[in-house]
Amino acid sequence: MHINPTDNRAEVEPPVSELISTFFKAKQQQLSLCDQLEDIADSLPDRVNRQRCLYAAAALAPIIRTAHAFEEDILFPKLADLMGGDPLGAKTLERLRFEHCEDECFAEELTEALLDLGRGRENINVEATAYMLRGFFEALRRHIAAEQEIVQRYAH
Repeated sequence: MHINPTDNRAEVEPPVSELISTFFKAKQQQLSLCDQLEDIADSLPDRVNRQRCLYAAAALAPIIRTAHAFEEDILFPKLADLMGGDPLGAKTLERLRFEHCEDECFAEELTEALLDLGRGRENINVEATAYMLRGFFEALRRHIAAEQEIVQRYAH
């Protein structure tokens, strides 16, 4: 149980199993987004689906930010407790937080590129955009794999 000092009400912390379930649902959503981004990259330069680009642009930043907020505010503190002061675990969580920052910045840039594609902007460097897309979804898939390993190691 956790006491909220601002209103003196007791808050019940969710069980670890619920946190893990929420975590894996968020990862599945991110991996689905990666698949969509890969499809867009594969469609360049000649088969661009503008509507799909606009949808991905609208979904990208919110999906990333929501998952990161849950992890940093709720999951990572719980994992730190489960790690019991393991210095390697603390370093790993810090690295993941840093990667979150990088992912969010990259997602903002990618959102603009997707909007340009979706709006049919003429002077787009499609090779550079495809490279950006691949760089993002490949890095995100690696990041997700690392997070899943850590959660499975410490939370089960």
